[in-house]
Amino acid sequence: MRYRITLSYLGTEYCGWQRQKNGVSVQQKVEEALEKLLGQKIDVQASGRTDAGVHAAGQVAHFDAETSIPSDKLPFALNTLLPDDVRVRDCEETSADFHARFSAKRKTYVYKIYLARHSDPLRLGRAVMVTPPFDAEKARQAAEYFKGRHDFKAFCSTGSRVKDTEREIYDISVTQNGDEITLSVTGNGFLYNMVRIIAGTVVYAGKGKIAAEAVPDIINSGDRKKAGKTMPACGLYLYSVEYDGF
Repeated sequence: MRYRITLSYLGTEYCGWQRQKNGVSVQQKVEEALEKLLGQKIDVQASGRTDAGVHAAGQVAHFDAETSIPSDKLPFALNTLLPDDVRVRDCEETSADFHARFSAKRKTYVYKIYLARHSDPLRLGRAVMVTPPFDAEKARQAAEYFKGRHDFKAFCSTGSRVKDTEREIYDISVTQNGDEITLSVTGNGFLYNMVRIIAGTVVYAGKGKIAAEAVPDIINSGDRKKAGKTMPACGLYLYSVEYDGF
């Protein structure tokens, strides 16, 4: 039977989702918990990798297993075996042709910053500080230019081996609540560090370091050096993954 699970985790203590030789990953912790619970080797495939320090509110994964434990009871059992910073939110049986990565149609990432002149220890590792002044309206104007299908080569980390850098962004927004600024981006897929570079570019627009109207030229240039900086991993959250027909 194939199972689909949704997970939340704080990525602070992990080298990312995927198993690594040089650190502890979220995938490793989930697979170890499943093996201990079910007494069998389990391979867990996620919708995509999250890098070291990146969090997830709605990571989706699947695995195949034989068990008599009802799917709605599996999260309770697994969560007793998982560390406190990793939780399975729900679990359901799914069809054999469902694949957490290849069946995904839309993903939403959220990037969190806060405006302050001194860092907030209560938000350490969960949001990124940006010093004021910051013009949220300019940031919103810059964000709007990312909507649609574009070649996002300028928003991919230098050295990436991906040949097809065209992606489509369905929706993007910048909201402010007090000193908190939240960037939300929904697309059909994302290049390596793409959301963090988009966030850096939007922040630059809010800080007046680039004009909001310059974003189309930056996109068209394909030049990574013209875009904003790659924002720290700790502000990024994989918010949700959507599927059609499953």
